[in-house]
Amino acid sequence: MSDDKLFEQGMVTRRAVLGDDHVNRAKALTTSLDDDFQTFITQGAWGSVWSRPGLSKRERSIVTLALLAALGHEDEFAMHVRATANTGADANDIKEALLHVAVYAGVPAANSAFKIAKQELAKRQEAAQ
Repeated sequence: MSDDKLFEQGMVTRRAVLGDDHVNRAKALTTSLDDDFQTFITQGAWGSVWSRPGLSKRERSIVTLALLAALGHEDEFAMHVRATANTGADANDIKEALLHVAVYAGVPAANSAFKIAKQELAKRQEAAQ
């Protein structure tokens, strides 16, 4: 697939997972410093990996949450908790993924992620009311 097609597919998938508001904000904040990086993640993460047919968006979401939690990437973890509104992963999926994180990556990583997940899910619930 050409770079242009990967980018186009990446933007479609990125918007489907993260939402138009998030992607529009990211685009608006892009400068010459991070323009190549934004293209790279749109083509690589979103156009190649997230767009593959092997796993559903829900399954990819669960894997991504577990990896981000295990690695302690809290901002990205919070963003992907918010994205579960679009991927079909639910609070129980998050809980199960974080229990795996606790066993395989450590209780402190899971504890931090549970705290973030509770905050993000509470914000979503408040916004829905």
